[in-house]
Amino acid sequence: MYHEIIMGGVGGQGIMVIGNLLAQAAFKENLNVTYIPIYGVEKRGGHADCTVVIATEEIGSPVVGAPQYCIIMNKSALNKYVARIKPGGFLLLNSSLVDPREIPRNDLDLLAVPAMEIAQNLGNERLANMVILGAFVERTKVVSIDALIAALPGIFEERHHHLLPANAEAIRQGVEFAKANGCK
Repeated sequence: MYHEIIMGGVGGQGIMVIGNLLAQAAFKENLNVTYIPIYGVEKRGGHADCTVVIATEEIGSPVVGAPQYCIIMNKSALNKYVARIKPGGFLLLNSSLVDPREIPRNDLDLLAVPAMEIAQNLGNERLANMVILGAFVERTKVVSIDALIAALPGIFEERHHHLLPANAEAIRQGVEFAKANGCK
């Protein structure tokens, strides 16, 4: 097993958080993993991307050129990464900010998730990243949902642990969305 993932969005959307969380979940499952955050100097609003490689074998390079999986949180990330996804690859799209009809390729497996609307129904739009990650993991099975939720305390400072139940619920809502929309 060898999975290459690119996640793209802007600062403030929680891209680094979900990249780190996915990497920690893979580590908990005794998989080899690399995580590389890529961001500008801006605190919010600048490009925020990361790559995660998860494998059963040794990882030769953490650099991801043409990923098989891509999580896109906004239009600028779509423009930046859609051409790089391998033919037949999986694109998970935040359809709250990007219209799926704008995808310039028809050779991708696409799941469009209205992440912000789902997060708003949970009472906090900032949970959209966790909704997206839950849907991604349900669809791809790169790690288990249990490992993902178990990794949550390790990525949040202790003073934020009161937010863990809401984040876990957002992950579960993403899982349910994926199941209801063609993911097995």
